[in-house]
Amino acid sequence: MRVLPGVVTGVAAGAAVLALAGCAKFDAALVLAGCSSSSSSTSSASSDSTASSNSGGSPVTVRLGFLENITHAPALVGLKEGFFTKALGSAGTVKPTAFSTGTEETTALLAGQLDVAYVGPNPAINAWQKSSGSAIKIISGAATGGASLVVKKGITAAGQLKGKTLATPSLGNTQDVALRSYLKTNGITTNTTGGGDAFIKPTTPNSAAVLEFKSGQIAGGSEPAPYDVEMVQDGGTVLLSETGVTTIMVVTQSFLSAHPAVVADLLKAQVQANDYIKANPTTAQSVANDELTSFTGKPLKASVVAAAFKETTFTNDPDESSLQTDATQAVSLGLLKPVKLDGIFDLGPLNTALAAAGESQISS
Repeated sequence: MRVLPGVVTGVAAGAAVLALAGCAKFDAALVLAGCSSSSSSTSSASSDSTASSNSGGSPVTVRLGFLENITHAPALVGLKEGFFTKALGSAGTVKPTAFSTGTEETTALLAGQLDVAYVGPNPAINAWQKSSGSAIKIISGAATGGASLVVKKGITAAGQLKGKTLATPSLGNTQDVALRSYLKTNGITTNTTGGGDAFIKPTTPNSAAVLEFKSGQIAGGSEPAPYDVEMVQDGGTVLLSETGVTTIMVVTQSFLSAHPAVVADLLKAQVQANDYIKANPTTAQSVANDELTSFTGKPLKASVVAAAFKETTFTNDPDESSLQTDATQAVSLGLLKPVKLDGIFDLGPLNTALAAAGESQISS
């Protein structure tokens, strides 16, 4: 696979993360090498300084992570339209890095290589547990929905998935947990090594799962947008729409403590990005596609992006009840040790940004 600038793929980092996850249920953080980034975005960082360089009021470089998904459109729009750059002003710049999976992204967070990240709920919960509640805070929502279990035509019930191979982005990620929980509810067993009644195959990058589905190597997959949409356009049918929280915004507690004003600026940009998406949905689709292409090197079909936006709700609400459900499901599957989420949210800065924008605040 060709490794593009600013993109962390599963070929190197993901292989180590998945191998560890299968053996130890995510009990260690791996250091990812080479998490550099570049983009055509006007908000790409021009400084090599790190977040710690802000002592004495010098500008901060915010190391921002996100996934190569349309469900991360607020990040894409925020970068392309310069919302992060404008909100930060002279306080700092943004250095974006695109990841293939949330598992890789949270590994980078725990390794001290990111300050802020758009990530799925289950990887965030995992980071919270592994750090005993000391690593991150959830500071905003970004999107709900925008993920589906897509299967071959002719499969209309869970029972027909016995003996079938299904893809997910990575072991223990949000779509992986959703699929395994759905199968368990329907009496179909799975395990972390690919066995059981149905065979779950973590596949990175997500585009590889689309190709395997198209070629008939797998019977389907639980994937986020745009990859679920591409599977449908390749002849698949949606067996399960995943409607809960898909993308949240997290910050390391050390960065939040050191740079609260910068975090406030980033949240202002997040609110502006979601407002832009709501006010200009068609234009936002093109903007998100253009920015994503600057990282992946390959634009999505306009019809794919349109369908991905249609199935996704872009919201600043992190949906606390949905997050708790995700944690409960992961524990029941043996993918996560019992965890208390008390204190994982810090929505004060978000509510300040929402109030300044004349929008309703979010309770937690």
